[in-house]
Order: sequence, then C-alpha cells, then structure tokens
Amino acid sequence: MLNSCLCSMLGLRYPIFQGGMAWIADGRLAAAVSNGGCLGIVAAGNAPADYVAGQIDIAMELTKGEKPFGVNIMLMSPFADEVAALCAERKVAVVTTGAGNPAKYMDSWQAAGIKVIPVVASTAMAKLMSRAGASALIAEGGESGGHVGDTSTMALVPQVCDVTELPVLAAGGIADGRQMAAALMLGACGVQMGTRFLVAEECCVHQNYKDKVLKANDLATIVTGKRLGHPVRSLKTPFARDYFKAEYSQISDEELENMGVGALRKAVQEGNLQEGCFLAGQVAGMVKKAQPAAEILREVAEGAEDVLKGAAQWVK
Repeated sequence: MLNSCLCSMLGLRYPIFQGGMAWIADGRLAAAVSNGGCLGIVAAGNAPADYVAGQIDIAMELTKGEKPFGVNIMLMSPFADEVAALCAERKVAVVTTGAGNPAKYMDSWQAAGIKVIPVVASTAMAKLMSRAGASALIAEGGESGGHVGDTSTMALVPQVCDVTELPVLAAGGIADGRQMAAALMLGACGVQMGTRFLVAEECCVHQNYKDKVLKANDLATIVTGKRLGHPVRSLKTPFARDYFKAEYSQISDEELENMGVGALRKAVQEGNLQEGCFLAGQVAGMVKKAQPAAEILREVAEGAEDVLKGAAQWVK
C-alpha cells in the first residue's frame, strides 16, 4: 500500500485529494471521496457562506463525522472573508486556497486546528506560503482545468519540492496510476485530481458535461482569459472558441469579462453545449468511463503501486 506523510497527517488511506472545482465539488462528491479513503473537498468558489455551510452539513452527514474533508476557498471571491470565518467556526479538517494570499486568515485557521494547504503555481508563492505557516502545498501545473499558471506540472513540482520542506502534492495532468507514480518520483507526497472526478457517479454536473469529458481527446482543451490576466482551461466549445476570438478583437475588457458571466453555471447545471464553459484539464482525453468515486481512487492508487513496484527494472 502507498505510504505517505499525508496519510498520517490527515488520516487517509491513499494520499489523494479531490480538487476544489467551483459549483462542481459539492458536499456529496466530497463525502464520496472522503469515504473512499482520501480527502474530499467542498469548493466555495464565488458562493456565499450559507451555501458553503449547507455543503459542509451534507459532507458531515454523509461521512457520519468520521472522515476528514476540506473546503477550498477562492480568495478573489467577494465572500472570502465570511467563508474563511465559517471554516474556522466549523473547524473543518483542511482548507485549501487559490487565487490569492491567505496570510490574513492563517492565525484564525490555525487556532481552530485547521491544516492550511494552499495551491501554488510558482516557487515564489511556495516560499511565501511556507513562511506563512502552511501545513503542505499543492503545486498545480498548467495542464489542469479551470484557472491555470504557465508552468507545467513536470517542471513545477520538483522546483517547488526544492524550495520547501513541507509536503507537496502534485496537481494538473493527473488521472491514472502512471501519472501519480510519476508525481511521487518528482518529489511529491501525494496528488490532487479534478478532471477525473467530473465523471464520478456522485458528481453533480449535467450529463452533457460528463459526455463531453468522456468524448474528449488529447487536443480537446483550450486556454482563454490570458488578456484579462486570469487564464482558464476548458473544453473546446462554441463558447470557448468565441471567447478566444474576442480576446484578439477590439472588444473592451469589460465586455470580454461579461462574456463569461454565468457560463460555468450553464455548463454545470444546464449542460448548455453552445453557451456553457466546460472546465476540464488536458487529461480529459484519458477519462473513458463513469465510476463511483471510491472506485476511481482505488484504481489510481493501485495503478501507482503497480508502476512503482516495477520501477526496479530500469536500474541494473
């Protein structure tokens, strides 16, 4: 069985986190992952605290309060302050953060016994979060779905591992045991996956969303939003192609920003194939079947074990 410091730190069977996907990673999905022996995460996204509280309640009920789960806070959200306070009040096991610096919340979270594990896309941010008192780091490469950085996972993970003594999880471009094994060989102590869980039976997204992931190939994604300074990776759709073209037109930044309002909701809730933004990573082309979350976790972990057991064949 895979053995990692993250397992002992958080009481996990496998060192795998489920990514905090806005409007997708709800209490039901988080609970399914946690009950499968890994760390499920409720995504706060741009939602207010009452929504997040409801999802925490669902996760708590479905795990019977016996399994750890986390909350992901997007620090650019207008509700970040109230969600941060909610997490401290509810003493969730883990908070992961993205899109900003969580330093102003660290004292209250640590006082509540919360493990703070920020997502970082650079060594500079890794150093900053290490000094701020993080418990671990998630090094996320540009292969991931949703908001992305420029550096690939293969290049980013070992560089982050070199500048911190904290445990590091690898994220971006990970969907099977081979990729998990590779991440561990780069120095990571575990992995975070998002795209693979889009087709989990417990995932709430519209069936059209799942079908697009299942039909994706290696060239199925596109990055938009670079002009506005927050690039996003999604599946190629009429919306994504139109947005990409608009970035290189004379349209104002305000008009461009408004083009994306509500597009993720249209994909997640309505399955709108024309106007929806279907976030997914480059590994979407490797996701070929719908499964229960626990089965996904077991398949990935056991696949990594098999690869690692065979690694000695390369050393003479």
